[in-house]
Amino acid sequence: MTYQVYDTTLRDGAQREGISYSVVDKLAVARLLDEFGVGFIEGGWPGAVPKDTEFFRRARTELDLRHALLVAFGATRKAGVAVADDPQVRALLDAETPAIALVAKADLRHVERALRTTPAENLAMIRDTVAHLVAEGRRVFVDGEHFFDGYRADPAYGAAVVETALDAGAEVMVLCDTNGGMLPSQVTAAIADLTARTGVGPERLGIHCQNDTACAVANTIAAVEAGVRHFQGTANGYGERPGNADIFAVVANLQLKLGIPVLPDGCLEQMVRVSHAIAEIANIAPDTHQAYAGAAAFAHKAGLHASAIKVDPLLYNHVDPAVVGNDMRILVTEMAGRASIELKSRELGLDLAGRPETLSRVTNRVKELEAGGWSFEAADASFELLVRSELPDRAPAKPFTLESYRVIVEHREDGAVVSEATVKIRVRGERVIATAEGNGPVNALDEALRAGLARHYPELRDFGLADYKVRILEGSQGTGAVTRVLVETTGAGRDWTTVGVHPNVVEASWHALVDALTYGLDRAHV
Repeated sequence: MTYQVYDTTLRDGAQREGISYSVVDKLAVARLLDEFGVGFIEGGWPGAVPKDTEFFRRARTELDLRHALLVAFGATRKAGVAVADDPQVRALLDAETPAIALVAKADLRHVERALRTTPAENLAMIRDTVAHLVAEGRRVFVDGEHFFDGYRADPAYGAAVVETALDAGAEVMVLCDTNGGMLPSQVTAAIADLTARTGVGPERLGIHCQNDTACAVANTIAAVEAGVRHFQGTANGYGERPGNADIFAVVANLQLKLGIPVLPDGCLEQMVRVSHAIAEIANIAPDTHQAYAGAAAFAHKAGLHASAIKVDPLLYNHVDPAVVGNDMRILVTEMAGRASIELKSRELGLDLAGRPETLSRVTNRVKELEAGGWSFEAADASFELLVRSELPDRAPAKPFTLESYRVIVEHREDGAVVSEATVKIRVRGERVIATAEGNGPVNALDEALRAGLARHYPELRDFGLADYKVRILEGSQGTGAVTRVLVETTGAGRDWTTVGVHPNVVEASWHALVDALTYGLDRAHV
């Protein structure tokens, strides 16, 4: 039984607010989707969108796809225009793709109000265009726009659209939940009624779902369980409004939950890498809580979970994270018990299993700090330093000791605001005083500290501040503010996150900066 995995990230997915792919971006995304093993990549609308026309032209020489076929997307001929004379149909053929997807109205209300043509002419437009493209040697898929809403309003006309497309030679008639309003039971019922009414086998049907009810993935799975073998989606669920069915979740569910091998061998484990790479190209931060592919998809916080995971990871993971290229993570929080701390330490290369007293001290220390506003679940580097400080044989070397620091913020007569920081530290027995300016007190402090350490630690030149987050927490007195700072640092091909907490934002930042430099320098000397 053959299933068709059809991706429309480059066309329907590109309609998401904030996404604007260049031609180079589209080529890169196509390569990634091919590596994931999809069978069809819908590249865009040639003739209507100049960028898409250019994409198909360049794809002919620049893409060497192993698994996927490129698909050009367009519309049926215009009402009252001969198919051979329609320039948009001509542009579809000029794209030179082996397959073409046609959008056609499947809702009688849209035919009459949007297309402003007759029901018979709409069917003729479908019939003529499909037959013309098939005669030119193309595989043709027809997307029945607004199918489910139209079928509910007038099932006889919806059935006529399906029969017309397939009789004209379309390989698959795709049933589209364009408004995204369907629920799984409604999708299943419509498919059952359609196949009974027309005699068309569900294997000749496809499914395309929008996510307006948050049911796009579930609706797609329901359609496949009803016999549909062609399903469409987009990477990370990108698309207009709330988006489309997430192709990664659909594929994983079909393959891992229903045992349907929809991807070539070895491709499913590329999911996380491909998902995150496409997010970077789209310039959208990866969704940490995305099913299967998110960084938090297999992250466990409660101590009860960790105790069970210590016995068998699958007791609290619905699948092995490795099968989709992900990892299990243990989050260290105030909810953590000894098992959580032990598992997280082991994850960082620190085995506390044979050190029960150390494990107890670390667990108690984490709970005390978290009660004061600290959070280690996103600050692995600070947590590792805490654990190692309790291990005499693994304690991190302190690159310096602080004598004092001072930060001044000056508002000048011309309106300029300048921050200046001075640090007094001892480095390898030498007293060092360093001063630097910055675009804020924390930046000035960071620059001054680096300046004071630079001669002794030249590797600091490779460290860079990648991200800085501040959160004001409610204090123990209710109105007292506690500031939590997260600092993400990059260097030597890796990144790490540290945390600092204090009522004063500069002091909180200082703690995070010191941990960041201590961790980075320690790693540089491992």
